Amino acid sequence: MADDSSVIELPAGQFLFSGSLILEGKKHVTIKGQGIDRTILSFKNQKEGAEGIRVANCENITIEDLSIEDAAGDNIKVTDTDGITFRRVKSAWTGEVTEKNGAYGLYPVICKNVLIEDCIVLGASDAGVYVGQSENVIIRNNEVYWNVAGIESENSENVEIYDNVAYHNTGGILVFDLPGLTRYGKNIKVYRNKVYENNFENFAPAGNIVGVVPKGTGMIILATEGVEVYNNEITDNKTIGIAIISYELVAAISEETSGEAEGEGSAQTVNDNYKQDKNYNPYPRRIYTHDNKIESSYWLPALNNDFGKLFVFNFGFSSPDIAWDGIRAEAYFSEDGAINEEYKICIQEDESVKTTDLDAANDFDDLKTYPEEFNCKIEI
Repeated sequence: MADDSSVIELPAGQFLFSGSLILEGKKHVTIKGQGIDRTILSFKNQKEGAEGIRVANCENITIEDLSIEDAAGDNIKVTDTDGITFRRVKSAWTGEVTEKNGAYGLYPVICKNVLIEDCIVLGASDAGVYVGQSENVIIRNNEVYWNVAGIESENSENVEIYDNVAYHNTGGILVFDLPGLTRYGKNIKVYRNKVYENNFENFAPAGNIVGVVPKGTGMIILATEGVEVYNNEITDNKTIGIAIISYELVAAISEETSGEAEGEGSAQTVNDNYKQDKNYNPYPRRIYTHDNKIESSYWLPALNNDFGKLFVFNFGFSSPDIAWDGIRAEAYFSEDGAINEEYKICIQEDESVKTTDLDAANDFDDLKTYPEEFNCKIEI
């Protein structure tokens, strides 16, 4: 019922809702509380709708200074909106962390001009802060913990993720491109984040794509284009600091651990028919990591996943800090035998950072540490 250019001001207190709050077709509306811990919207007893707050087909919407808890699906979902700001919002599922929690805490999808800042997100069974199929995105100064994925950029373009703190998730920060969606991602910068102790058990419902994320993962870059990762502190993630992987590996893992997706919400599942998407490229390309602090005080990776077992078998007590699955596209090499510029993966880190090409396509037969092909630089 709000008019365009309204401010919807919510008082201090805890408010219980049984159905979704919906804002649709509005312009220049601000929804604000009295503070992140003073105005609390609870959907614990939700009977209608999946989202707590749903915003659709809007322009220039701001949500700030409130907490939202325990929606049946996603706590806040925003679709088809140009200009969405989340500022000083806490999104949480309270009580025991479980796969029955909603998929996404803050979830703008198919949006433009997205700003997520100074927020706290915990308890999401997929991703705490998730931006999908969007363009011109800034994610900064947020705190994310007790999620499967702390922060995820998926199929989004012109994204900056910086000055965030991600800890006690299964995986800290994910940059994904998935098949069968409305657009593909590129031009993503991830910098000045603190990504540490992401060693939480993976509690994603069976079949969800984040279910393949190993416990103990700092960052994953999956099948996307033009990603620069720099000046981050990536520490004490038991299994891997940064993993650079193709969708072919994800599909292969999903065949071994297949299951039907459960739970209510909108989480992405593994698409076994990804090759039918003729516009989708399943390989990571033009990836550049440099000047990061990557280290771990753990002697062994988490051993409840295939990556951890692989690393122990091949590396003993000296697991890699940055690993590429080594699955190459047909166009990986140019006609002259050089690496095609489009597919370069460049790593410029301190010599203490251990890198590897896993050669996963050939059952790890030609696994290499410190491969020379990583010794390059590119502009993102």
